[in-house]
Amino acid sequence: MLEIINAKSARHTRVALFDFDGTLSSIRAGWVDVMVPMMVEALLATNSGETEEEITAVVRDFVGLLTGKQTIYQMIALTEEISKRGGAPEDPLVYKKRYLDLLQVRIQHRLEALESGKASPDDYAVPGSRALLEGLKERGFKMYLASGTDQDYMRHEANLLDFSKYFDGGVFGALDDYKSFSKKILIEQIIQRAEFAGEQFLGFGDGYVEIENVHQVGGVTVGVATDEPDCLKVDEWKRERLIKVGADYIVPNYLGLDELFGALFD
Repeated sequence: MLEIINAKSARHTRVALFDFDGTLSSIRAGWVDVMVPMMVEALLATNSGETEEEITAVVRDFVGLLTGKQTIYQMIALTEEISKRGGAPEDPLVYKKRYLDLLQVRIQHRLEALESGKASPDDYAVPGSRALLEGLKERGFKMYLASGTDQDYMRHEANLLDFSKYFDGGVFGALDDYKSFSKKILIEQIIQRAEFAGEQFLGFGDGYVEIENVHQVGGVTVGVATDEPDCLKVDEWKRERLIKVGADYIVPNYLGLDELFGALFD
């Protein structure tokens, strides 16, 4: 279950940085299947002569590359691709709202089940997440949650999963002023405050951004290659991209927590 890419010790790490969707939460599982068709439709409307399969491959490539960054960056990439094909794109925020409206329809039943108590928080958490967070707290980690999902949405969802209480460093999401926040900015701010050095970071994420950012400052990285929504096996597409940007370890979930902690800390 645990794949060791680089047997890097985390015994010296003191701060844990987590992505949210696909790393801890499966509430938004299937978001790619909402975003990609919406974008493909917009690009087909340019009548570029490409097949639907060709455009889908282009979209999947840049969506995957930007996973973990704020959603607006994927929409900016869409407008650039429309312009390349001679189209007249709308403002990226228009596409973002369209996507969020479509996604809300897809996940509304999950939110309602959690809000009503018909579903338990662990029903929509990556398996083993709570035990992982408890284990890191017991080890004295200061913990941060940072997501590319809009802050109001992800804070609400983190509360529904009863995860917010673990993140004494804060829970951060995308802002309307998207240039004012990113995971890289958050890491830099923590280092600049002399709170922690770069090599004291332990990062968990299923997107390339958080893994690359923590790797670049010398931290230890756990690539969470979740095959959503069940998250019981490794998603090879995620795995390849996570390894390319510096994942030291690969897991599909946290059910093998003893093995993971053994590799990290023993």
